[in-house]
Amino acid sequence: MDFFMREQFEAAADAVRARTQQSPRVGIVLGSGLGGFAASVESPDIIPYDEIPHWPVSTVEGHHGELVVGTLEGQPVMVMSGRAHFYEGYPLSQVTLPVRVMQLMGVEILILTNAAGGLEATFTPGDLMLISDHINFVGMTGSNPLRGPNDSSLGTRFPDMSSAYDAELRQIAKEAARAENVPMHEGVYAAVGGPSFETPAEIRFLRTIGASAVGMSTAHETIVARHGGLRVLGISGITNIAIDQPPAIGADLKATHDEVLEAGKIVVPRLETVLRAVLRRLPAPAA
Repeated sequence: MDFFMREQFEAAADAVRARTQQSPRVGIVLGSGLGGFAASVESPDIIPYDEIPHWPVSTVEGHHGELVVGTLEGQPVMVMSGRAHFYEGYPLSQVTLPVRVMQLMGVEILILTNAAGGLEATFTPGDLMLISDHINFVGMTGSNPLRGPNDSSLGTRFPDMSSAYDAELRQIAKEAARAENVPMHEGVYAAVGGPSFETPAEIRFLRTIGASAVGMSTAHETIVARHGGLRVLGISGITNIAIDQPPAIGADLKATHDEVLEAGKIVVPRLETVLRAVLRRLPAPAA
């Protein structure tokens, strides 16, 4: 199926509603190695992805494959412990189906996290980066999640992306990080297709055009969320520093998914601290 439409989104949402009586207000997507945060959710209803119709199931290590609905810091949340990626072979309308389910279930705020390669000289593995904007190479080359027929009941044909990452939510995240003494950079996220890591020449190119970090997700989820009227906050966990020059002969220098997962052990407690502080600063849900 090239395009997943409202029929598939509704079927998935109905399956989730059948497994929980909770009404989530905040959606949270956890990237590579970050799935442990989902264990913090209180009164959880846990739904394996493979039990939800049409839901894309990740094949990547570090993505647990469970939807967790419950409460965190007083906020009703829907947490995705792991996500699927375009490079796994799914059409983008299916990769982003979980965001549509959140939209249909009344989620108002989407918090996206990811593991990313750092492009700035000041970044080190384990750092956090607040996403101020993105460069979506996958979408710019034609693979946009909104490609195909538009359902106007879900959103406009041509959504504005000038404020893709909500300014108020970014300010809340900055205040939360400062209050908790968690250092956090801010920058532009470059989304590429993957699954191969970038070449040194590609890394230099990304730096030249203003990217601060690079990864293989997030941008298409942001597009669908904004299309559907959700506010978006994005935070990258810097799990490796991009290699910008070919290694010398005999040098054992390369990017691996193992280092991404290892750095996630540093990122997780920092990210959990910031996310909890952000949730505490959001207005209390209506009674």
